[in-house]
Amino acid sequence: MAAGVGGFGKTEKSAMRTRAQIRMLGDGRRLHLHDGPIDVIVEAFGDAGQVNAAYRAAGDRFVTILDELCSELALLRRPCCAESSWPEGRVARRMLAAVMPYASQCFITPMAAVAGAVAEEILEAMMSAAELKRAYVNDGGDIALHLGAGEQWVVGMVEGPDRPSLFGTTRLTAADAVRGIATSGWRGRSFSFGIADAVTVLAERAAAADAAATIIANAVDLPGHSAIVRVPAREIAPDSDLGDRLVTQKVGDLCASEIDEALASGVEPAKRLLRMGLIRAAALHLQGETRVAGSIGESKMMMPACEGNLVHG
Repeated sequence: MAAGVGGFGKTEKSAMRTRAQIRMLGDGRRLHLHDGPIDVIVEAFGDAGQVNAAYRAAGDRFVTILDELCSELALLRRPCCAESSWPEGRVARRMLAAVMPYASQCFITPMAAVAGAVAEEILEAMMSAAELKRAYVNDGGDIALHLGAGEQWVVGMVEGPDRPSLFGTTRLTAADAVRGIATSGWRGRSFSFGIADAVTVLAERAAAADAAATIIANAVDLPGHSAIVRVPAREIAPDSDLGDRLVTQKVGDLCASEIDEALASGVEPAKRLLRMGLIRAAALHLQGETRVAGSIGESKMMMPACEGNLVHG
């Protein structure tokens, strides 16, 4: 483990702690946590002593997470159903709770909410150890937020990791119920059944946003279209929880009516999740076109990109 400010890397004892990497980034403000497939950026604001305590707590909790998940990985890769056995680990239980609302409707495994659940868990550890004005934990674009009274975040939405251009922003305040942001799409680091470049979801919790973004992004689709290339997930990642199900690998140019049709297919489930209270807003983006659903989205989303700190979805 790399040493950082505040004594990070000096008290670790176990093998899992020496495997994980914890370091402050060059800006001196953000903490970088890396262990296997988990890659997290943390930033907190407040009294310097409280921020340091929060970062120490984040590191202490982070080093245990991957081994906890791996101990129940077989269970977490199984399709979710009403009779699913509940896992033991805290992060794993967050994952299953987030996908359970969809268990009777479609194929989904708890892995659909892993990044959001990890972000939630780390933020909770931070808030248990310190008093902060605001903070975020960003696990590959799936983000858990803390906002104290009078605080706000500006969230920047990007098309995808290979095309990091903003397609919109939204401002979140302490009065908003949103504390979780997640983005899914075929260009992301996870597989998708759909063709959305990016679907960004705002929800009350990060794990819930993560699961919902997966569901909505899967629905943005043009089944059977000749410009879309799909391959079995297992051919790309032999241990994928999606098995032989076809995942999107390439989307050719689409005409305006096709883009509209695909986005409309995603807006319908987004509105259904809004009615169910599972999300607060969603922005769906495909080849330069965006559709927005939700009251927060209609009033605040798609503002021009503004200066200052951005929490990137």
